Amino acid sequence: MSVLTEGLERLNLRYTTYLLRRNPMFVLGLLIVFALVLCAVLAPLIVPGDPKKIDFKAKHFPPGKDHPFGTNVRGQDIFGQVIYGTRMSLMISTVVVIISLAIGMPTGLIAGYFGGRVDEVIMRATDAFLAFPPMLLPIAIAAALERNLLNGLIAIAVSWFPWYTRILRASVLVTKEELYVESARSMGVRDALIILRHVLPNSISPLLIQASMDMGYAILFAAALSFIGLGAKPTDMEWGRMITSARAEFIDFWWTATFPGLAIFVTVLGFNLIGDGLRDILDPRVRGR
Repeated sequence: MSVLTEGLERLNLRYTTYLLRRNPMFVLGLLIVFALVLCAVLAPLIVPGDPKKIDFKAKHFPPGKDHPFGTNVRGQDIFGQVIYGTRMSLMISTVVVIISLAIGMPTGLIAGYFGGRVDEVIMRATDAFLAFPPMLLPIAIAAALERNLLNGLIAIAVSWFPWYTRILRASVLVTKEELYVESARSMGVRDALIILRHVLPNSISPLLIQASMDMGYAILFAAALSFIGLGAKPTDMEWGRMITSARAEFIDFWWTATFPGLAIFVTVLGFNLIGDGLRDILDPRVRGR
Protein backbone atom coordinates (compact mmCIF):
# COMPACT_ATOMS: atom_id res chain seq x y z
CA MET A 1 0.00 0.00 0.00
CA SER A 2 2.84 2.37 0.84
CA VAL A 3 4.54 1.62 -2.50
CA LEU A 4 1.29 2.43 -4.33
CA THR A 5 0.91 5.64 -2.37
CA GLU A 6 4.48 6.72 -3.12
CA GLY A 7 3.94 5.95 -6.79
CA LEU A 8 0.78 8.06 -6.92
CA GLU A 9 2.55 10.93 -5.17
CA ARG A 10 5.42 10.80 -7.69
CA LEU A 11 2.96 10.67 -10.58
CA ASN A 12 1.04 13.64 -9.21
CA LEU A 13 4.31 15.55 -8.70
CA ARG A 14 5.37 14.83 -12.29
CA TYR A 15 2.00 15.94 -13.60
CA THR A 16 2.12 19.13 -11.57
CA THR A 17 5.65 19.82 -12.86
CA TYR A 18 4.37 19.26 -16.39
CA LEU A 19 1.58 21.76 -15.83
CA LEU A 20 4.04 24.30 -14.47
CA ARG A 21 6.24 23.93 -17.54
CA ARG A 22 3.22 24.22 -19.79
CA ASN A 23 2.20 27.47 -18.11
CA PRO A 24 5.19 29.84 -18.18
CA MET A 25 2.94 32.71 -17.08
CA PHE A 26 2.44 30.98 -13.74
CA VAL A 27 6.21 30.75 -13.32
CA LEU A 28 6.46 34.43 -14.20
CA GLY A 29 3.88 35.22 -11.52
CA LEU A 30 5.86 33.24 -8.96
CA LEU A 31 9.03 35.10 -9.89
CA ILE A 32 7.27 38.47 -9.55
CA VAL A 33 5.88 37.65 -6.11
CA PHE A 34 9.20 36.15 -5.03
CA ALA A 35 10.98 39.35 -6.09
CA LEU A 36 8.45 41.40 -4.12
CA VAL A 37 9.04 39.29 -1.01
CA LEU A 38 12.80 39.75 -1.42
CA CYS A 39 12.33 43.51 -1.72
CA ALA A 40 10.24 43.53 1.46
CA VAL A 41 12.74 41.43 3.43
CA LEU A 42 15.92 43.06 2.10
CA ALA A 43 14.60 46.65 1.96
CA PRO A 44 17.23 48.00 4.41
CA LEU A 45 20.00 46.48 2.28
CA ILE A 46 18.54 47.69 -1.02
CA VAL A 47 17.88 51.19 0.35
CA PRO A 48 20.56 51.94 2.96
CA GLY A 49 19.30 55.45 3.71
CA ASP A 50 16.07 56.66 5.27
CA PRO A 51 13.40 56.93 2.53
CA LYS A 52 11.38 59.30 4.73
CA LYS A 53 14.23 61.81 5.00
CA ILE A 54 13.16 65.24 3.75
CA ASP A 55 15.56 67.27 1.64
CA PHE A 56 13.93 70.29 0.01
CA LYS A 57 17.13 71.00 -1.90
CA ALA A 58 16.57 67.78 -3.84
CA LYS A 59 12.85 68.13 -4.51
CA HIS A 60 11.47 67.08 -7.89
CA PHE A 61 14.75 65.61 -9.14
CA PRO A 62 14.04 63.50 -12.24
CA PRO A 63 15.10 59.85 -12.38
CA GLY A 64 18.88 59.60 -12.46
CA LYS A 65 21.93 57.92 -11.02
CA ASP A 66 21.44 59.07 -7.43
CA HIS A 67 17.66 58.72 -7.50
CA PRO A 68 16.58 55.97 -9.95
CA PHE A 69 12.88 56.88 -9.59
CA GLY A 70 13.43 60.59 -8.91
CA THR A 71 12.28 62.54 -5.85
CA ASN A 72 8.97 64.03 -4.72
CA VAL A 73 7.96 67.50 -3.57
CA ARG A 74 9.69 66.95 -0.21
CA GLY A 75 12.90 65.71 -1.78
CA GLN A 76 12.29 62.13 -0.63
CA ASP A 77 13.70 59.31 -2.73
CA ILE A 78 10.80 57.63 -4.56
CA PHE A 79 12.77 54.44 -5.24
CA GLY A 80 13.33 53.91 -1.51
CA GLN A 81 9.69 54.58 -0.73
CA VAL A 82 8.51 52.16 -3.41
CA ILE A 83 10.83 49.42 -2.07
CA TYR A 84 9.73 49.96 1.53
CA GLY A 85 6.15 50.22 0.34
CA THR A 86 6.40 46.58 -0.73
CA ARG A 87 6.29 45.61 2.94
CA MET A 88 3.02 47.41 3.54
CA SER A 89 1.49 46.19 0.29
CA LEU A 90 2.20 42.52 1.04
CA MET A 91 0.91 43.03 4.58
CA ILE A 92 -2.27 44.59 3.19
CA SER A 93 -2.98 41.70 0.82
CA THR A 94 -2.25 39.08 3.47
CA VAL A 95 -4.40 40.68 6.18
CA VAL A 96 -7.38 41.29 3.89
CA VAL A 97 -7.40 37.75 2.49
CA ILE A 98 -6.92 36.14 5.92
CA ILE A 99 -9.79 38.12 7.46
CA SER A 100 -12.03 37.37 4.48
CA LEU A 101 -11.22 33.65 4.67
CA ALA A 102 -11.71 33.59 8.43
CA ILE A 103 -15.29 34.76 7.93
CA GLY A 104 -16.10 33.22 4.54
CA MET A 105 -14.79 29.69 5.11
CA PRO A 106 -16.85 28.70 8.15
CA THR A 107 -20.01 30.37 6.85
CA GLY A 108 -19.64 28.70 3.46
CA LEU A 109 -18.99 25.28 5.01
CA ILE A 110 -21.95 25.52 7.36
CA ALA A 111 -24.33 26.82 4.70
CA GLY A 112 -23.35 24.22 2.11
CA TYR A 113 -23.17 21.20 4.39
CA PHE A 114 -26.23 21.67 6.60
CA GLY A 115 -28.51 23.48 4.14
CA GLY A 116 -32.10 24.23 5.13
CA ARG A 117 -32.82 27.27 7.25
CA VAL A 118 -29.18 27.69 8.20
CA ASP A 119 -28.26 27.97 4.53
CA GLU A 120 -31.14 30.36 3.91
CA VAL A 121 -30.15 32.72 6.74
CA ILE A 122 -26.46 32.80 5.74
CA MET A 123 -27.19 33.32 2.07
CA ARG A 124 -29.64 36.15 2.71
CA ALA A 125 -27.04 37.82 4.92
CA THR A 126 -24.43 37.57 2.17
CA ASP A 127 -26.96 38.94 -0.32
CA ALA A 128 -27.33 42.00 1.87
CA PHE A 129 -23.58 42.65 1.66
CA LEU A 130 -23.46 41.93 -2.08
CA ALA A 131 -26.28 44.40 -2.74
CA PHE A 132 -23.74 47.21 -2.38
CA PRO A 133 -21.42 48.13 -5.27
CA PRO A 134 -17.94 46.58 -4.76
CA MET A 135 -16.23 49.81 -3.67
CA LEU A 136 -19.12 51.60 -1.96
CA LEU A 137 -19.36 49.36 1.12
CA PRO A 138 -15.62 49.58 1.99
CA ILE A 139 -15.80 53.38 1.61
CA ALA A 140 -18.86 53.58 3.86
CA ILE A 141 -17.34 51.34 6.56
CA ALA A 142 -13.94 53.05 6.44
CA ALA A 143 -15.57 56.49 6.64
CA ALA A 144 -17.67 55.44 9.65
CA LEU A 145 -14.64 54.16 11.56
CA GLU A 146 -11.47 55.98 12.54
CA ARG A 147 -9.52 56.79 9.41
CA ASN A 148 -6.50 54.51 9.44
CA LEU A 149 -5.13 51.63 7.39
CA LEU A 150 -6.30 48.82 9.68
CA ASN A 151 -9.91 49.96 9.57
CA GLY A 152 -9.61 50.27 5.80
CA LEU A 153 -8.43 46.66 5.56
CA ILE A 154 -11.27 45.46 7.79
CA ALA A 155 -13.71 47.36 5.59
CA ILE A 156 -12.39 45.64 2.47
CA ALA A 157 -12.47 42.18 4.12
CA VAL A 158 -16.06 42.65 5.33
CA SER A 159 -17.16 43.47 1.79
CA TRP A 160 -15.28 40.48 0.32
CA PHE A 161 -16.16 37.57 2.60
CA PRO A 162 -19.62 36.97 1.00
CA TRP A 163 -17.88 35.97 -2.24
CA TYR A 164 -15.77 33.43 -0.36
CA THR A 165 -18.90 32.15 1.39
CA ARG A 166 -20.68 31.61 -1.91
CA ILE A 167 -17.70 30.00 -3.66
CA LEU A 168 -17.11 27.49 -0.87
CA ARG A 169 -20.82 26.79 -0.42
CA ALA A 170 -21.20 25.90 -4.09
CA SER A 171 -18.23 23.54 -3.89
CA VAL A 172 -19.49 21.93 -0.66
CA LEU A 173 -22.92 21.29 -2.17
CA VAL A 174 -21.25 19.06 -4.76
CA THR A 175 -18.73 17.42 -2.44
CA LYS A 176 -21.20 16.42 0.29
CA GLU A 177 -23.07 14.23 -2.21
CA GLU A 178 -19.98 12.16 -3.00
CA LEU A 179 -19.97 8.49 -2.06
CA TYR A 180 -17.14 8.75 0.47
CA VAL A 181 -19.01 11.46 2.37
CA GLU A 182 -22.23 9.42 2.37
CA SER A 183 -20.28 6.39 3.57
CA ALA A 184 -18.74 8.32 6.45
CA ARG A 185 -22.14 9.70 7.40
CA SER A 186 -23.73 6.22 7.34
CA MET A 187 -20.96 4.90 9.64
CA GLY A 188 -21.94 7.46 12.25
CA VAL A 189 -18.97 9.80 11.85
CA ARG A 190 -19.65 13.17 13.42
CA ASP A 191 -20.49 16.05 11.09
CA ALA A 192 -17.59 18.16 12.34
CA LEU A 193 -15.14 15.36 11.52
CA ILE A 194 -16.67 14.80 8.09
CA ILE A 195 -16.40 18.51 7.30
CA LEU A 196 -12.77 18.79 8.39
CA ARG A 197 -11.47 15.52 6.96
CA HIS A 198 -13.50 15.02 3.81
CA VAL A 199 -15.58 18.01 2.75
CA LEU A 200 -13.18 20.91 3.29
CA PRO A 201 -10.03 19.35 1.71
CA ASN A 202 -12.01 18.37 -1.39
CA SER A 203 -13.91 21.66 -1.71
CA ILE A 204 -11.28 24.28 -1.03
CA SER A 205 -9.54 24.42 -4.43
CA PRO A 206 -11.81 27.10 -5.98
CA LEU A 207 -11.44 29.18 -2.84
CA LEU A 208 -7.63 29.01 -2.95
CA ILE A 209 -7.66 30.10 -6.58
CA GLN A 210 -9.89 33.09 -5.81
CA ALA A 211 -7.84 34.03 -2.73
CA SER A 212 -4.59 34.03 -4.71
CA MET A 213 -6.08 36.42 -7.23
CA ASP A 214 -7.55 38.61 -4.51
CA MET A 215 -4.09 39.12 -3.00
CA GLY A 216 -3.41 41.58 -5.80
CA TYR A 217 -6.86 43.15 -5.82
CA ALA A 218 -6.59 43.81 -2.07
CA ILE A 219 -3.62 46.07 -2.77
CA LEU A 220 -5.61 47.80 -5.49
CA PHE A 221 -8.60 48.40 -3.21
CA ALA A 222 -6.38 49.63 -0.37
CA ALA A 223 -4.67 52.01 -2.78
CA ALA A 224 -8.09 53.32 -3.84
CA LEU A 225 -9.06 53.95 -0.20
CA SER A 226 -5.77 55.74 0.41
CA PHE A 227 -6.31 57.81 -2.71
CA ILE A 228 -9.53 59.27 -1.28
CA GLY A 229 -8.04 59.70 2.19
CA LEU A 230 -9.61 56.69 3.96
CA GLY A 231 -6.62 54.37 4.09
CA ALA A 232 -2.97 54.87 5.00
CA LYS A 233 -1.76 57.92 6.90
CA PRO A 234 0.19 60.61 5.01
CA THR A 235 3.41 59.42 6.66
CA ASP A 236 2.93 55.77 5.63
CA MET A 237 4.96 54.43 2.72
CA GLU A 238 2.04 52.94 0.83
CA TRP A 239 1.76 53.04 -2.94
CA GLY A 240 -1.79 54.41 -3.03
CA ARG A 241 -0.87 57.16 -0.57
CA MET A 242 2.18 58.04 -2.70
CA ILE A 243 -0.05 58.45 -5.75
CA THR A 244 -2.44 60.60 -3.74
CA SER A 245 0.39 62.89 -2.64
CA ALA A 246 1.59 63.22 -6.24
CA ARG A 247 -1.72 63.83 -8.03
CA ALA A 248 -1.38 67.64 -7.94
CA GLU A 249 2.10 67.55 -9.51
CA PHE A 250 1.78 64.54 -11.78
CA ILE A 251 1.50 66.53 -15.02
CA ASP A 252 4.74 68.44 -14.48
CA PHE A 253 6.64 65.69 -12.62
CA TRP A 254 5.40 62.41 -14.12
CA TRP A 255 7.71 60.14 -12.12
CA THR A 256 6.13 61.02 -8.76
CA ALA A 257 3.04 58.90 -9.47
CA THR A 258 4.21 56.67 -12.33
CA PHE A 259 6.54 54.40 -10.36
CA PRO A 260 4.15 53.71 -7.44
CA GLY A 261 1.45 53.02 -10.04
CA LEU A 262 3.72 50.60 -11.90
CA ALA A 263 4.48 48.84 -8.61
CA ILE A 264 0.75 48.28 -8.06
CA PHE A 265 0.32 47.09 -11.64
CA VAL A 266 3.17 44.56 -11.45
CA THR A 267 2.01 43.23 -8.08
CA VAL A 268 -1.58 42.70 -9.21
CA LEU A 269 -0.31 41.07 -12.40
CA GLY A 270 1.93 38.67 -10.46
CA PHE A 271 -0.85 37.46 -8.16
CA ASN A 272 -3.28 37.12 -11.08
CA LEU A 273 -0.82 34.97 -12.99
CA ILE A 274 -0.41 32.75 -9.93
CA GLY A 275 -4.18 32.44 -9.61
CA ASP A 276 -4.50 31.38 -13.26
CA GLY A 277 -1.73 28.83 -12.77
CA LEU A 278 -3.35 27.39 -9.66
CA ARG A 279 -6.58 27.00 -11.59
CA ASP A 280 -4.74 24.93 -14.19
CA ILE A 281 -3.26 22.72 -11.47
CA LEU A 282 -6.19 22.37 -9.04
CA ASP A 283 -9.25 22.50 -11.31
CA PRO A 284 -9.84 19.00 -12.79
CA ARG A 285 -11.94 20.46 -15.61
CA VAL A 286 -8.95 22.50 -16.80
CA ARG A 287 -6.44 19.69 -16.20
CA GLY A 288 -8.32 17.42 -18.53
CA ARG A 289 -7.99 19.71 -21.56
